[in-house]
Amino acid sequence: MLIQLSIRDIVLIERLDLAFETGLSVLTGETGAGKSILLDSLSLALGGRGDGGLVRHGEEKGQVTAVFDVEPDHAVRRLLQENGIDDEGDLIFRRQQSSDGRTKAYVNDQPLSVQLMRQAGQMLVEIHGQHDDRALVDIHAHRTLLDAFASLAEEASSVEQLYRTWKDSERALKKHREKVESAAREADYLRSSVEELEKLSPQDGEEDELAERRARMMKAERIAGDIAEASEFLNGNASPVPHIASLVRRLERKSHEAPGLLEDTVALLDAALDQLSNAQMEVEAALRKTEYDPKELERVEERLFALRGASRKYSVPVSELPALAVRMISDLADLDAGEERLLRLDKEVALAKASYGTAALSLSQKRHHASEALTSAVMAELPALKLERARFMVEITTNQEEATADGIDVVEFHVQTNPGTRPGPIMKVASGGELSRFLLALKVALADRGSAPTLVFDEIDTGVGGAVADAIGQRLKRLSERVQVLSVTHAPQVAARAATHLLISKGPSTTGGDKIATRVATMAPSDRTEEIARMLAGASVTEEARAAAKRLLAGNG
Repeated sequence: MLIQLSIRDIVLIERLDLAFETGLSVLTGETGAGKSILLDSLSLALGGRGDGGLVRHGEEKGQVTAVFDVEPDHAVRRLLQENGIDDEGDLIFRRQQSSDGRTKAYVNDQPLSVQLMRQAGQMLVEIHGQHDDRALVDIHAHRTLLDAFASLAEEASSVEQLYRTWKDSERALKKHREKVESAAREADYLRSSVEELEKLSPQDGEEDELAERRARMMKAERIAGDIAEASEFLNGNASPVPHIASLVRRLERKSHEAPGLLEDTVALLDAALDQLSNAQMEVEAALRKTEYDPKELERVEERLFALRGASRKYSVPVSELPALAVRMISDLADLDAGEERLLRLDKEVALAKASYGTAALSLSQKRHHASEALTSAVMAELPALKLERARFMVEITTNQEEATADGIDVVEFHVQTNPGTRPGPIMKVASGGELSRFLLALKVALADRGSAPTLVFDEIDTGVGGAVADAIGQRLKRLSERVQVLSVTHAPQVAARAATHLLISKGPSTTGGDKIATRVATMAPSDRTEEIARMLAGASVTEEARAAAKRLLAGNG
């Protein structure tokens, strides 16, 4: 429910802080005092249309803050959570309106779009008047109200889910049929491609591995010739090793003839022979390492050529050939098993459609039954509201060929305001005052079902008095036992039934000068008598009016 409304610099309102209680609260005051400004401010805080003209003259911006005490499991909290808005504690709706027309919207001090604010606001407050009966304007809302009256919301939700399942299965069938038909048109190409790719059998990472092997072998080929030449020099017929060895033997024999002359030379030549021997072994080892099979190089190059040729042919990188093969095999499998799967999907669609049809028909039958009960409940309220000659009807058009997520019914509220006139849609047939009273009768019949936690009625008692005004007051009081009700009224019979009475008046601005400001005061019981007497008598309050006001208050205490 709405627990607080704070308004700053909106039209005639300078600074206003209002607290609201449960039950019925009425707002009264002379014409032009600012009652409509108060409702415009509340509407602004709930995401209503902004306008720079709402800002108080001489100010750059105005602001309205509405605070709500909301049940933990209320749907508005889920909506805010889904949109990343913190919903802990009371919900604080704040709207800033600049004089240049720009607006900013916040919930719990977190910015959000005006559209989301409006959507959330509609879940918390309904504002109804002679020209703003949203519950009656939207035909879709008529079906929702009927479902709420008959406690069919859960069943309607189940029908909606069955409808989604049915349509999802139809989309799956359509997608698969298109896939099979496309594959069938390319069947020969697909089969030959699968055969070619299966024969090629490309592997993940194969191209990189082959390229690396090929590079190693080609490098080995380039240096193998030089190593072989070195090997031939060291080990072939022209090798210097035998000559050096022969020379060493001769010098060793001569060294005995000339001691101290050749020993160092012989030692150096022996060391040279050892190094040459080591060089021979290292060259042989290097030669063995560079050995490769030319046929293997040829096989690697042929494999690379085949892979890259397939890459060009199918317009994909070599690395994607394995995945392409898998897809083509899958497509071919779909083609081969397509008819079987199509039959299975056809059965799934038929089953889903039948399940939806059964549930939608059951829901439709319950709606038809509930429409009679709702009609009776609303009709029972009409005589006291001076609509005794009027008729209220719930028209249901059922067409199983026009299935929607809401079922197979179009629900619309019709009325006949006078005998002999043609019944028709309530928004087209009823006048402003009649429309408000039809709405009140409907709200009473629905009790707290299908309703926002706070209902605001804007002068729905205009043009009526006496017993009819008293009947309106009775029904607003009954409604307020289930939901919070705020009513802007000119009827003393309505005002007398309120738990809280707010008086709206105009007076000099606190800023001085010749500016006027709207004020709102919560009236004490002793003051209510005088206000209700004014509402009864007009500008000149008589003792008779005061006595009548006391009787009204006493009778509704």
